[in-house]
Amino acid sequence: MAKDKKLVEAITSMDVDFAQWYTDVVKKAELCDYASVKGCMVIKPDGYAIWENIQHELDRRFKETGVQNVYMPMFIPESLLQKEKDHVEGFAPEVAWVTHGGLEPLQERMCVRPTSETLFCDFYAKDIHSYRDLPKLYNQWCSVVRWEKTTRPFLRSREFLWQEGHTAHATAEEAEERTIQMLNLYADFCEEVLAMPVIRGQKTDKEKFAGAEATYTIEALMHDGKALQSGTSHNFGDGFAKAFDIQYAAKDNSLQYVHQTSWGMTTRLIGAIIMVHGDNNGLVLPPRIAPTQVVIVPIQQKREGVLDKAFEIRDVLSNFKVKVDDSDKSPGWKFSESEMRGIPVRVEIGPKDIENNQAVLVRRDTHEKLTVSLDNIAEEVGKLLDTIQKDMLERARAHRDAHTYVATDFDEFVKTINEKPGFVKAMWCGCQECEDKIKEVTAATSRCMPFAQEQLSDKCVCCGKPAKKMVYWGRAY
Repeated sequence: MAKDKKLVEAITSMDVDFAQWYTDVVKKAELCDYASVKGCMVIKPDGYAIWENIQHELDRRFKETGVQNVYMPMFIPESLLQKEKDHVEGFAPEVAWVTHGGLEPLQERMCVRPTSETLFCDFYAKDIHSYRDLPKLYNQWCSVVRWEKTTRPFLRSREFLWQEGHTAHATAEEAEERTIQMLNLYADFCEEVLAMPVIRGQKTDKEKFAGAEATYTIEALMHDGKALQSGTSHNFGDGFAKAFDIQYAAKDNSLQYVHQTSWGMTTRLIGAIIMVHGDNNGLVLPPRIAPTQVVIVPIQQKREGVLDKAFEIRDVLSNFKVKVDDSDKSPGWKFSESEMRGIPVRVEIGPKDIENNQAVLVRRDTHEKLTVSLDNIAEEVGKLLDTIQKDMLERARAHRDAHTYVATDFDEFVKTINEKPGFVKAMWCGCQECEDKIKEVTAATSRCMPFAQEQLSDKCVCCGKPAKKMVYWGRAY
């Protein structure tokens, strides 16, 4: 077994070099590869299968709230983009421009969508006329392009996959309700499906989305103590509606501007899964998102009856995402490979097991082994998958809580940020000057003002003036 493990190339220990560990896992688990276009990635079958599972589950939850899927063009004329000044300024450094159609220069250059607010607004201005047309609850699944200077697979690439929801409402109250509803949907999805605990809260004005009245976020803590923004939901108020003249006739025949929201999640969630759950043997996938939940490894598979029994077990486990590894590799190699790919449960079956009407179940997350009867293997596998899902969430929450600290003065804040990677909870006066100073001195940013507020002290951690909000701070991806 030890000799066989060497057949699978070792990955860098996360304690030695976390960034290299991450890259090793991404490549050796065959989630993606680098493309010939710098900063872009080729998402391989296993990586894309995780995204399909994310997409399927999110799409189901969206539709339960009345959302419908649509598709907008990938090109945005410059004149359309310029209609919302703050929005344009926020994205200007990352926009990729198309200047030619074939050999002919375009009369007006077009950007490849970095996001689709302006396209939806242009459409809504033509499609919404009366209060009877509202609300509009639309979402699209697509790719977007942002010309990032520094890239890393899944976490930050020049083209990435995402969903972007865009809704229009008759009142400010409806828009705010939808904004919070979608944030909570994201948070529940992360915790229930990805086994990833998140902090729910509001971004500061400095960190909010360009053109939004308010941005809400879910923030997760990675294994190395850095934060990752994992989903956002924005309340646009009527700012975009006024810029694009999106009006409707109310019941009293008065003309009113609509109130809009936007919300999105991206393929960076795959990076989050890796960095929250992975270990030095590779991926550790929560069962509810894993493309393969169970792998059956036949031992001495050339012995008569072993492969037949393996496929018989596969049929018994057909309610799960299961496969038999009947390749000609050694069992040790197969064990290491299934661990690298993060498959939650491994079933080992050999001649002695068959004689005893049993199989061995191995947990990917803890490496624990459990011998079970073949008579009730489906029930035992189901219970084990549920246990793994629950335990992974609890472990991730325990890690986050153990790496969440409190600071009540600036010296303590700086010392904690520098010496203890993780979240730091501290009070804030609400002034951007303090936010800027904290970032300048520590490279930490405000992650969110959590909905669950605490009164840690009555003074701002930076300037000592009266505090207004408790904030989660941290260094982030």
